[in-house]
Amino acid sequence: MSDWLEHSVQVEVEAPIDLVWSLWSDLEQMPRWMKWIESVTISKDNPDISIWKLNTGGLEFTWKSRMLKVIPNQIIQWESVDGLPNRGAVRFYDRHTSSIVKLSVAYAIPGILGKLMDNLFLGRAVENTLQANMNRFKEYAQNVKSSG
Repeated sequence: MSDWLEHSVQVEVEAPIDLVWSLWSDLEQMPRWMKWIESVTISKDNPDISIWKLNTGGLEFTWKSRMLKVIPNQIIQWESVDGLPNRGAVRFYDRHTSSIVKLSVAYAIPGILGKLMDNLFLGRAVENTLQANMNRFKEYAQNVKSSG
């Protein structure tokens, strides 16, 4: 039995939606701004499947994700199909001179771990990390925009 924790964070990026979309939708670049993500590899057999490796403080997790919905410049939605149970979506909002990127992530914590850990503490740590990742993405996108 697992408990699911969900987090949503967002950031406004001073860059056009096309650029923001193209950077985010290139999943293999995620480790550039996602602190705990060590690698993302797109399956050669099926481009809708990606293999993720997370490493934080010596804890390593891997999982396969499947794209459920992709609408350019609007949404990327996924769910894990193997490994660490998680699901979520990234939504993109065009503000003409800027773009808003909203990330929603849910993940399962095995019952025994949930009892051993303070879910509130874990949730705050994950949410703070996700927000820091979004801020790094904002800097990354704005640097690409100004150098392009």
